[in-house]
Amino acid sequence: MDIFLISDNHVSQSLELPDVVPLKGFLWIDATHEEVAADPEAWRNAIERATGVQIYDPHMTDTLNPNHPSYFDSTQDYGMVVFRKLMLNGAGGNGNSQAPANAEAAAPAPAAESDSSKRKIPAALSKLATQPVTFLIMDHALVTVHERYSRTIDATRTRLLELCNKTEKTPHAIRLPASPEDLLLRLINAMVDQYLDLRQPLTTQLDRWQRALLDPRRPFKDWMALLDARIELRKLENLCEEQHDAMQELRDYFVDIDDGIEISRAKDLLLVRINDVMEHITRVLNHARRLESSIESAVQIHFSAVAHRTNEIMRTLTVITALFMPLTLITGIFGMNFEVMPLLKNALGFWLTMGSMALVIVVMLVFFQRRRYLESQALDRR
Repeated sequence: MDIFLISDNHVSQSLELPDVVPLKGFLWIDATHEEVAADPEAWRNAIERATGVQIYDPHMTDTLNPNHPSYFDSTQDYGMVVFRKLMLNGAGGNGNSQAPANAEAAAPAPAAESDSSKRKIPAALSKLATQPVTFLIMDHALVTVHERYSRTIDATRTRLLELCNKTEKTPHAIRLPASPEDLLLRLINAMVDQYLDLRQPLTTQLDRWQRALLDPRRPFKDWMALLDARIELRKLENLCEEQHDAMQELRDYFVDIDDGIEISRAKDLLLVRINDVMEHITRVLNHARRLESSIESAVQIHFSAVAHRTNEIMRTLTVITALFMPLTLITGIFGMNFEVMPLLKNALGFWLTMGSMALVIVVMLVFFQRRRYLESQALDRR
């Protein structure tokens, strides 16, 4: 567990939680799920001594639930945000790609692993695996609980550790968070930016599938992967909707705790930051919807192209069948076992019959051409 005391121009790290609430600045208490799950009651008591706030039992349960969706809840003493972030390299941790909204308990890890092994999800889509990060917003503290590996938390912790070694008079390269809310929005904004970085590889993967769907030289066989891609994009869409709702409730929470007389510059900056976060989530949501729509359109175009090619083949076969029908009739007539038939004993009978058959073919071809039954695809495109 990492404890930082952040003030206006100074950062200090402590190995143990303080027994009193800080008068200046605020605390950032960062813990992992393993540390909290080892002794939840002791951890909650330590947080209460350091912040003067007691965390409720339902919120403790939500904090330790690896399948909890993104949401926001508040009490008179603190606010709670659960935000699902991308896993490190799309693996690790106990979370899965996205749990249903009414999930109350974690699914067994072996079952999740076996399900992932059966579904061969492409590399770009395998990065959509997520895990929850819990934020507890208090007056003088921000408490974060997450899985062991978190790129965003680790990067922020590294920057703060670098600032811990500087003196107060040394200018900082970055502006320190002014409040727990400011630090919360910085962390969430960095997590949302990871979703924005996924747009290019996702688009590239789906463009590759679209070209394969419309390639007439080889049949498309990755139908299960395409179905899995659509499922993953639908999960991403649901995930973004939950994140957006949670951020909207957090914004309302920030507005409601205002004194109602005058919005300070700091509060105005928080609202600007959270609006920026919500706009980034909306961009990811719209991109996921566009990709899902592109998949459906590509599949429809694929089947339309297959149907058109089938119609072309059937038209060719129909013309060939129509040409041979009168020839079959003629050969059937001359194949009858009558003793007396015209042209049977005539020396020119064979050539007259063949000539008549050729004439029938020519007449039918002219007829088909005038009725535009034999136009090629090149002429159709013109």
